[in-house]
Amino acid sequence: MKNLKKLPTKQLEKFSNIFTQLGLVVVLFIVYLTLEHKTEQKQFAVLDFDPPEIVVFQPDQIIQFTREVKDIPKPKIAAVFIPDEPIEKGNNDIIESIIDIPTKTIVQINPDDIIEIKEFVEDPIETVPFINIEFAPVFRGCEGLSKEDNKVCFDKKMKQFVQRNFNLELASEIGLQSGKYKIQTQFIIDNQGNVVDIKIRAPHLKLKNETLQLIEKLPKFTPGKQRDKPVKVKYTLPISFQVN
Repeated sequence: MKNLKKLPTKQLEKFSNIFTQLGLVVVLFIVYLTLEHKTEQKQFAVLDFDPPEIVVFQPDQIIQFTREVKDIPKPKIAAVFIPDEPIEKGNNDIIESIIDIPTKTIVQINPDDIIEIKEFVEDPIETVPFINIEFAPVFRGCEGLSKEDNKVCFDKKMKQFVQRNFNLELASEIGLQSGKYKIQTQFIIDNQGNVVDIKIRAPHLKLKNETLQLIEKLPKFTPGKQRDKPVKVKYTLPISFQVN
């Protein structure tokens, strides 16, 4: 068998170091390119997501629910005074009397002297309903009118006084439902022209107090007369209003 000798130019073992160095250079170049490569930045939309809060209740925990109070719009109301309604007649049988008892004084008397003691009793003041009064009380601004015209003027002035001084917003503040409401009022104008013995019937306590304050604001009247004598006059004042 023919012995083949390796040619020095064809012996690759001699170039192993060169191949190793070339490999390292290629690897380092690839690593360099990888590190220097810029990745394209991508933009993402971030949604503000607020997940519902999870509440954990304990078995022995008491849960209380509170109802949210909603603002209820105030209803619009309109008050209408009714001066032409029939006025209830008062009880004319009631007689008020005032007895002025003089103070006791010590007087030395002789047994033979006769002393007569007179007790002073004031005549009772008559109370007459407004519809039956001969001369009605006089409201300020109604002076100098006839008997009939004075009564008409009195009712007109009373209606104007109620409309100007009654607090209509009170009906919406107390939460009245829609409908018609009436306040019955009765008072006496005494023989001095003052308003006394006020009686009020109202669907709500605040309306009753408001009406009482209204009546107490009435001006002093010229007293009514019956047979040319100052008397007490009973007057009925109905107040009606509508809640829409």
